[in-house]
Amino acid sequence: MRSSVRLGSGPGFTLDAVTCADDHRRWGAAEVSSDFRVVLARRGRFRRMADGRAADVDPTMAYVGRPGEEEHFAHPAGGDECTSLCVSAGLWRELTDGREVRSAVYVDGGLDLAHRRLLGAARTGDVPYALTEALLALLGATLRTHPAPPGGGAAEAIVGRARAAIDADHPAAAGLLPLAALLGVSPFQLSRAFTGVVGVSLTHYRNRVRVGRALDRLEQGETSLAALAADLGFADQAHLTRTVRRHLGHTPAALRRQLAPERTFA
Repeated sequence: MRSSVRLGSGPGFTLDAVTCADDHRRWGAAEVSSDFRVVLARRGRFRRMADGRAADVDPTMAYVGRPGEEEHFAHPAGGDECTSLCVSAGLWRELTDGREVRSAVYVDGGLDLAHRRLLGAARTGDVPYALTEALLALLGATLRTHPAPPGGGAAEAIVGRARAAIDADHPAAAGLLPLAALLGVSPFQLSRAFTGVVGVSLTHYRNRVRVGRALDRLEQGETSLAALAADLGFADQAHLTRTVRRHLGHTPAALRRQLAPERTFA
């Protein structure tokens, strides 16, 4: 079952929060949209099939949909929550200046932060300026990020299982060697496949996931950075701060000040 809440709309665009409670591995019926779409997962994971290629979508991997594209979806992980930004063809061409964006888009720290700021701007109710400006920032981050390059079927399967283990906090995901053993591949094979498919190293990806979880906690009002570091498996608060700054360009304390005011509009 899918439900949608309109967060905002303006000339040529709509922004919706989409929740899907489906739990099935089979591909659903074909869906076709008339607009360009940037879809970012906030919680959960699902699968998308377009142009004969299947891809996993979760908070670290978004997708861009195109007008007239036939899509199928599967929800093997028990549902998800997404943000869907639909943009008319005319506005898309104007905003992207004709630049091409591939379907699978790796959600780096900058795009994650732009996504959160877009949701915060939607809560202000200021569509002409705050929401539109945040929309431009998100599209800019989407264009800047490095899309996942195409990979072979075997490599994509290995990487999909690795991402699922990291997302689920499987005990074997605590290190590259036990993760490779869990997947039944060599550490070298796992490392090479991950970089080839996702476009970043396995180490970078794991830290990216932890940074996203740190942002969740900061948005919820976490007051103890030391406790946050311990809960997320960092060596100490300094390690957390260095990693967050490397991915987002800001310290956790600065991000807490930036993100916390947005909660007042909920």
